[in-house]
Amino acid sequence: MAMDSAKRGEIMELAKQQIAVANAQELLSKMTQRCFKKCVNKPGSSLDSSEQKCISMCMDRFMDSWDLISRAYGQRLQREQQNQ
Repeated sequence: MAMDSAKRGEIMELAKQQIAVANAQELLSKMTQRCFKKCVNKPGSSLDSSEQKCISMCMDRFMDSWDLISRAYGQRLQREQQNQ
């Protein structure tokens, strides 16, 4: 029994959503690990103000970098698709 195109499209959309969630979770995990390692020298029960500021700035830079790379990658994909 063949799957109709509407059902196939629905499954593809669900797969795309699941991939997007997995990518977001991985991004958050990497950002957390890197910024914690960079900013927190002596883990304790709370963060001092310099650690908080460092983590905030680290996360901002990480997100800016990720955004820049994502846009560049998207533009490259568009160029390659147009050249096919």
